[in-house]
Amino acid sequence: MSVHPFRIEIPQADLDDLRTRLAMTRFTDEIADADQGVPVERVRRLVGRWLDGFDWRAQEARLNAYPQFTTEIDGQNIHFIHVRSANPDALPLILTHGWPGSIVEYLDAIEPLSRHFHLVVPSLPGYGFSGPTTELGWDNQRIARAWAELMARLGYERFGAVGNDAGSMISPEIGRLAPERVVGVHVTQVFSFPSGDPAEFANLSEEDQAGLAVLDWFWKEKGAFNVLQSQQPQTLAHAITDSPAGLVGWLAQLFDEDLDDDFVLTNAAIHWFTGTAGSALRLYWENARAEHPKEHTTVPTALAMSEGDFKSIRAFAERDHTGIVSWKTLPAPAHGHYTAHTATEALTADIRAFFESLG
Repeated sequence: MSVHPFRIEIPQADLDDLRTRLAMTRFTDEIADADQGVPVERVRRLVGRWLDGFDWRAQEARLNAYPQFTTEIDGQNIHFIHVRSANPDALPLILTHGWPGSIVEYLDAIEPLSRHFHLVVPSLPGYGFSGPTTELGWDNQRIARAWAELMARLGYERFGAVGNDAGSMISPEIGRLAPERVVGVHVTQVFSFPSGDPAEFANLSEEDQAGLAVLDWFWKEKGAFNVLQSQQPQTLAHAITDSPAGLVGWLAQLFDEDLDDDFVLTNAAIHWFTGTAGSALRLYWENARAEHPKEHTTVPTALAMSEGDFKSIRAFAERDHTGIVSWKTLPAPAHGHYTAHTATEALTADIRAFFESLG
């Protein structure tokens, strides 16, 4: 039940080892304009930046500016940032990241959100400073149970849940598990898919049909990461745990190309320094084998998606979540998958408006 203060202090020997490995990178060849994956030019640029210009110590100091803690829940070490609002009566929020991200996804959002909310930002089991998972079973539902326990351990009996990517799946599960405690769920994607019933397509709008077409293209042309990580995460783990260039090349496929390189590298560095590049993949394997709940979620739910990201389909979402009360696309220039970083003001304003609307 104990909660321990935590501070990030990567040994200099680890930084020196990383630099040696990066300097010895053997870059692959490629066929020009073949679009067979992350291009060599991008990996060269990221490796070059990691070697010359990227300041891990500055990123480490930025993370350490926030109170951090660890605690053991269900046999797993859990690391989290915990920032209390100046308002003692503020609503607590738990913010959950996804893969290939980390708590870094939400760093820009901490200051604006903490004016109005107490914030808990945990590292997923198997990710970053939570350390690798040491046993099977850490799927979305088990993580949701751990997050409910974490909030109770911190003295928060009623709270809201916010998520992106995997966090957009885990946050509704917390609401399903503890609807009497979760006042609302705010996500950037709702991952509800066709059930196979042809009738589901009858009343879809042209916009939804176009969104389904993009989704179909994505899984056929860009979905290899999901298949591999769901089936053979250990096979890939050998390469990305040994080679930082290999790691950043693998992660870059899911980091939008218009993201700043230091954001990508800070996330990659956390995977690298904590030795969790391989264990982070296991969440896909676990969820592919998990028994998924069939009942609806009922807590008030808000979606704030953005252009250039997963296209959520409301007709499918309402089949799985009966409490949807807000459904919108964030206004331009919000774009892509990491809006807490790239469109912080728009996303945090929507989070605040949603939870304030719940009273």
